[in-house]
Amino acid sequence: MPEIVDSRDSATMKEDHQVISPWVVSSKHGGKIDYDKVIDRFGFQRIDETLVERVERLTGRPAHAFLRRGIFFAHRDFDKILDAYERGEKFYLYTGIGPSSEALHLGHLVPFMFARYLQDAFKVPLVIQLSDDEKCMWNNLSVEESKRLARENAKDIIACGFEKTRTFIFSNFSYLGGVFYENIVRFRTCVTANKAVDTFGFGGEDHMGKITFPPIQAVPSFPSSFPHLFSGKDNLSCLIPCAIDQDPYFKMARDVAPSLGYQKPALIESLFFPDLQGETGKMSASDPISAIYVIDSDKEIKTKVNKYAFSGGQDSIENHRKYGANLEVDISMKYLGFFLEDEAELEDIKKEYGAGRLLTGEVKKRLIEVLSGLVERHRKARAAVTDETVDEFMAVRPLPHMFD
Repeated sequence: MPEIVDSRDSATMKEDHQVISPWVVSSKHGGKIDYDKVIDRFGFQRIDETLVERVERLTGRPAHAFLRRGIFFAHRDFDKILDAYERGEKFYLYTGIGPSSEALHLGHLVPFMFARYLQDAFKVPLVIQLSDDEKCMWNNLSVEESKRLARENAKDIIACGFEKTRTFIFSNFSYLGGVFYENIVRFRTCVTANKAVDTFGFGGEDHMGKITFPPIQAVPSFPSSFPHLFSGKDNLSCLIPCAIDQDPYFKMARDVAPSLGYQKPALIESLFFPDLQGETGKMSASDPISAIYVIDSDKEIKTKVNKYAFSGGQDSIENHRKYGANLEVDISMKYLGFFLEDEAELEDIKKEYGAGRLLTGEVKKRLIEVLSGLVERHRKARAAVTDETVDEFMAVRPLPHMFD
């Protein structure tokens, strides 16, 4: 019999006046998330320069800016993935999204951009889960609307440039069954109701669908869930790039995996992509003025940045020249840290803005240029993705060159 997991070590974080769960991210009085406390509370390991250099050595290419700049800042067993890779052992990637809007916002793009880099750098397959059933339960969407949004989101994901020969995209409504569902049932029998409540904070008013959902997001980290891809490879390791609010699912998966005969999934976890109006949590798809979408026009991007992007500049030009900007709270600088590719330019902007020689309006102008270029490139790539392309990525098919 598999071991029943009943640890009371909550994977959510409610102490220290911070709440971090898959559905709620907040800090007391609207303050910043304290990531050092998150690391201590969740039991992550911090990604340091030595680990980044090791990635570069093993892949023979520069590390992604998200790694170099500490955006993906913490991990669980990523070093063990690299140990195995150095021994010649392969792994697969798993990430996903719960479709809840017509188009992705910039925060949604972060794990997909990074997953594409990992896929290219390590030459490994990727499975992408569209949890359309989840959003049907949490967002009061109809089944039909959830399925439609999943396909629309799939187009945005494909536009990130994934290799068709190494990528399988699936929606839960379409794929759930067979060995995948068998793993869900096995998983459910390993976790007590107390553990589920403690990990996810479920209450008596939450419906049964929510309480039984976590295994559905956990079992794609078990290779046997994809028999058309990994038949006979039950010992294959899985690496999951995600934001830290998704960690509770996979902490539970790591608890259960050994009792079911699988490797513990490894994780590489990112900071939250902040709301335009301040770094108090993560960008929300449900609040249009907090988010920039990949379908926003140049005019909409300009308006949102100029009107809503929280500034760390001073209250007058005179004071700004004297004291400089507070880079720790300035959202334009945060966004440039994600998306401005030129390292030297980014450092120069930090130096000049922090010293007061650059004004907030000048920094916002540069950000608008960067975001408009990013969104325009994505828009063109998405326009080339047809319904037939989505069908090809979502077809249950072997990937004969997935480790080439």
